[in-house]
Amino acid sequence: MKQIIYNIGTLAGILDEGVLKLEGSRMNHVESISDAYLVVEDGIIAGLGSMDTLEGIGSDNETAYIDAKGGYVMPCFCDSHTHIVYAGCRDGEFRDKIAGLSYEEIAARGGGILNSADLLHATSEDELYRQSMERVNEIMAMGTGAVEIKSGYGLTVEDEIKMLRVIRRIKETSPLTVKANFLGAHAVGRAYKGRQDEYVDLVCNEMLPRVAEEGLADYVDVFCDAGFFTVEDTARILEKAAQYGIRPKIHANELEVSGGVQVGVRYEALSVDHLEKTTDAEIEALRGSGTMPTMLPGCSFFLGLPYGRAKDYIEAGLPVALASDYNPGSSPSGNMRFVMALGCIKMRLTPEQSFNACTINSAYAMGVSDILGSITVGKKANLIITKPIPSLAFISYCHQTPVIEKVLIH
Repeated sequence: MKQIIYNIGTLAGILDEGVLKLEGSRMNHVESISDAYLVVEDGIIAGLGSMDTLEGIGSDNETAYIDAKGGYVMPCFCDSHTHIVYAGCRDGEFRDKIAGLSYEEIAARGGGILNSADLLHATSEDELYRQSMERVNEIMAMGTGAVEIKSGYGLTVEDEIKMLRVIRRIKETSPLTVKANFLGAHAVGRAYKGRQDEYVDLVCNEMLPRVAEEGLADYVDVFCDAGFFTVEDTARILEKAAQYGIRPKIHANELEVSGGVQVGVRYEALSVDHLEKTTDAEIEALRGSGTMPTMLPGCSFFLGLPYGRAKDYIEAGLPVALASDYNPGSSPSGNMRFVMALGCIKMRLTPEQSFNACTINSAYAMGVSDILGSITVGKKANLIITKPIPSLAFISYCHQTPVIEKVLIH
């Protein structure tokens, strides 16, 4: 099927074929064409240009024509870090946060991740899928076209497998591009309290073999941070995952400077995520690596944590990705437009830098920038069409104004 989107006020996010990420000063610019059209064939971007070069609109009965009515057309957001497969919610802990308890204090009292694990254990696979698909459809309506979903609320062999099977089911039934991430090392399961080494053994010797045998995960993750898993624990898990050819992505430096960035780089992690607490040593460790530093400003907003030093990373010549961290405890929102706004408002990124961090670089952080994340001939046509807006900056500036007219997936 051929489609032509015409009367595009601005076609934004254009990149040449083969560009997989933007680093340093290259993040400062968003290539665009004013008064443009875009050709899509069988869900793939096939051509683009200015309207004065387009002839015969409506003359081909086999082509579908979509009038953008002067709005922006841009690539869908790619959300490279979410935990949207979970059961119930944790609104009770919201009251604890209001009362002044920290994330660590709530976790120490048996809440947090362990609370979600209890809820998930009591929820059937079908019901877990139903609840999760509500969130999938929610983020798609807000402009997300690709999402990485982590396990990590199971914390037993069977419940982690249950989560990953739900993620596989979402892959099979949702139009979104979905990547699955095995995060058995999200917290130590209740049955292993005080026996962290034994829990790491469980992850390595029972969980990972099952995950690999069923082909359930694209990536493996570890929460390498204060009060959770050590650098040594992380290295053990990543070495075991490497035996099965599963590439790592790491939670690092949310609560403390943990060493998670360095161990992630050492094991060629695709991304290191959070980075609310960071030093120049992390910037130096990432130089020359293929690891994408990914920051989660929604988590900083909800928990009152510092925002990542995104501008310092960019000024050092590094790339930066932004993602939502959509989860029930520390970032209960998957609105990537809000993430883009926080990048500008709280992290002092320019609208162009924040846009690139939420599209091409976040696509790289989940391993799909060869097919998504930009307006590039040959890539999938996952697109946002907006109402007429004055500029790219308006998307972040008026971040609650409903500007999305249509979301096109494939």
